[in-house]
Amino acid sequence: QVQLVESGGGLVQAGGSLRLSCVASGDTFSRYAMGWFRQAPGKDRDFVAKINWRGDMTYYGDSVKGRFTISRDNAKNAVYLLMISLKPEDTAVYYCAAGLSYGEVDASPNFRGQGTQVTVSS
Repeated sequence: QVQLVESGGGLVQAGGSLRLSCVASGDTFSRYAMGWFRQAPGKDRDFVAKINWRGDMTYYGDSVKGRFTISRDNAKNAVYLLMISLKPEDTAVYYCAAGLSYGEVDASPNFRGQGTQVTVSS
């Protein structure tokens, strides 16, 4: 089992930035690919970004490419999401997720956190 705890969400004006963090516990963090998802009220879950266990492969959803950056620090059991040039449509609950397969962590992660709210005002 892997426990994931997100932090760093909040209220920010359009054009601003936030850095989300997710700390993992319960298993060897470097075994897992990590991902970020988001879900806005009344909408389906949206894939945001993923990163492989070593941190040298990343992939982003089309709506965040060029604005968001995923990174990880295996020594700290943490994955991060740096978000810049935020837009009101980025408003959502952001979740981190862990999966044993980089290829599948975006479609079917093994574990997911409780989420952190990001609100972008116009």
